[in-house]
Amino acid sequence: MRIPATDPEAAHGGPSPLPPLPPLFEESGGQLWSRNFRLFFIARTAAVFGDGMIPVALTAGLLGAGRPASSVGYALACWMGPLAVFVLFGGVLADRFTPRRMMIIADALRLVGACLLAVSFAAGNPPLWAVYALSSVAGVGAALFQPGVASTVPRVAPDVQRANATLRVSEALMTMAGPAFAGVLVGLASAGAVYAANASTFLVSGACLFLLRLAPAPSDEAPRGSFMAELVDGWKEFTARSWLWGVIAVWTVYGFAVLGPMLPLTAVRVTEAHGSGTYGAMMAVNGAGSVVGGLLALRLRPRRPLAAGAVALTGVCGNLIVLGLGLPVAALGAGQLVAGAASAFWLVMWSTTVQTHVPPESLNRLHAYDVAGSLLMVAAGRALAGPVADQLGTGEVLIAGAVINMLTVGVLLAARPIRRLERIGQPHGTTCCAPAPPTAASR
Repeated sequence: MRIPATDPEAAHGGPSPLPPLPPLFEESGGQLWSRNFRLFFIARTAAVFGDGMIPVALTAGLLGAGRPASSVGYALACWMGPLAVFVLFGGVLADRFTPRRMMIIADALRLVGACLLAVSFAAGNPPLWAVYALSSVAGVGAALFQPGVASTVPRVAPDVQRANATLRVSEALMTMAGPAFAGVLVGLASAGAVYAANASTFLVSGACLFLLRLAPAPSDEAPRGSFMAELVDGWKEFTARSWLWGVIAVWTVYGFAVLGPMLPLTAVRVTEAHGSGTYGAMMAVNGAGSVVGGLLALRLRPRRPLAAGAVALTGVCGNLIVLGLGLPVAALGAGQLVAGAASAFWLVMWSTTVQTHVPPESLNRLHAYDVAGSLLMVAAGRALAGPVADQLGTGEVLIAGAVINMLTVGVLLAARPIRRLERIGQPHGTTCCAPAPPTAASR
């Protein structure tokens, strides 16, 4: 299923490859850090770093202009809503016009929106309708960008799992660094300066994607039907794979009942008991755990990745329990570290499985279904977490989440197509797992 990444320029005596990276990332005979992967890595790192600035910039800009706190929530909703709604269309467009083109267009769109917001906040007090409209533009850009990420990874890296793990480590670090940098910049300058920095990240991302030299794939020239026909065809491909729709069906419940409530209730629980500084530290520890999970995924290659990822999710249960019981800060930190590592390991196993089992010509659309379902259910879970916790108690909701977490793991392991699905492909020189051909369970 994977398409080896090649560099046409190098093959024809074109520009020399980029300088070598640190030894940590040069194992496996340098297979991972090709010119294309380096460019894609920089693009993703810059984009995630920029996305982390947006909540800080909106909060500082709107509150600093005397706007009510509710305006921040509305602006963030204007950002997330179009992402959830339009990501399915982004998947179809990526399959029709190639993911690289759509991601470059998306970065250009977000660059324009961020520049206008930078000018608006720098000039003074922008009208709320303009902030909401430009935030929506950023959300549409994200919807056009996100589906192409999944199908680009197999084209820039022959070792898909290693690439996903490396990207996950970077994303975890940038998720912490983006808000921190934005906070410092707000203190030194203004929200307008944060949006200017945000715009520069989209410029870097778009430039790196423009410089990619990808070998043509058969899916790029595949005959296409109408827009709606391709959307329906994507749904048929989605439902044809029991392991795929099975995981996403389970994940919609998990996102609504566990992932959605976990973030806001963690913020409330930790802040009320130990202060906002401790909550910030806990989020940093969670990010460090994500780095650990990504590093583990660089080393471990389970024969049945979805089963291994499901087992790892038991670590999230421990975090919910220590939060629900209100244990001391040390226990909370341990729970956040383990939960971050568990979630990151699962995400690498899941991403790699999808990217290696789904045909390239359908990958963008199927990834879009995954993203849309996850966003909508997690958003619904976050919205209802507060009212439900007010009625039942925060601790009780968190403990219930731990129970649902274990039930989710049990369902994932009980479902034969999910439990027995084997990994496809094997990088040269790796011996820990035997290559597994596609089986009936992969359909």
